Amino acid sequence: MNSLIPDTSGARVLVVGDMMLDRYWFGDVSRISPEAPVPVVKVERLEERLGGAANVARNIVALGGQATLLSVVGADEAGRTLERLLASEQIDARLHEDTGLATTVKLRVIGRQQQLLRIDFETWPTHEVLREKLAEFNELLAHCDVVVLSDYGKGGLTHITEMIRLARNAGKPVLIDPKGDDYARYSGATLLTPNRSELRQVAGSWRDEADLNEKAQQLRADLQLEALLLTRSEEGMSLFKADVMKHEPAIAREVFDVSGAGDTVIAAVAVMLASGLTLESAMSLANLAAGIVVGKLGTAVATLDELKGAC
Repeated sequence: MNSLIPDTSGARVLVVGDMMLDRYWFGDVSRISPEAPVPVVKVERLEERLGGAANVARNIVALGGQATLLSVVGADEAGRTLERLLASEQIDARLHEDTGLATTVKLRVIGRQQQLLRIDFETWPTHEVLREKLAEFNELLAHCDVVVLSDYGKGGLTHITEMIRLARNAGKPVLIDPKGDDYARYSGATLLTPNRSELRQVAGSWRDEADLNEKAQQLRADLQLEALLLTRSEEGMSLFKADVMKHEPAIAREVFDVSGAGDTVIAAVAVMLASGLTLESAMSLANLAAGIVVGKLGTAVATLDELKGAC
């Protein structure tokens, strides 16, 4: 399959959405607190990583593509940290600062290589900042091949319906990582990439593969999507188009951490589409990339070299 990996250096992907700072506190757990039945973690190491839409952009660069990230940050320490991390990853960051916004931070406490606790800090951006972002989005469309809208439900994609319309009018494929139960706002996109729980939330449970196929195809038709890509964890992923359903089994490996795997999948599909591959071929490579990142702790990336090695 190595020969199927294209030259990705010319792939230009515009990523828009909710980004966040992922903080990790790693430590040793050797006793239970006398104050409450909880483990005591002696923190020994701190890490900061790009999360949300920023992790999508990071995965795009790791796969050899060019990423432009349009998002909103607060005028705070976490926002400045994100700017520094984005610059270090060679991501073209177009950040709109909202003085009333606390930059989203997810703090994870890790003990003995297991996540013990996650603490979230977040607020929603203001309407004025989001409107400014929409105007810049329209200007950036001419300089990209594919658009990724990364929805983490933090308010950064309030104008997503308008973004889809503008991008499609400009002839750009629109890939969306969805959130919540209002999928009507994603109508007209090229591809949606829900996981199993997200699909169940909008389509209901399925009895078997035939029932799943019917529900997925109905949702795809209702939303006027070209395709729907369902990520199924240990079951791999399934692609639903009007004329075809293709399934890719999961790559057999020890699963260490699934956080951020969805970011890798949509990033890989975007890069491969922007490099000239079909959606079916892009899906196969995205499945390999997902298999790589679940073997790593926390929000991670699959590099182009790792992908070539997995083929």
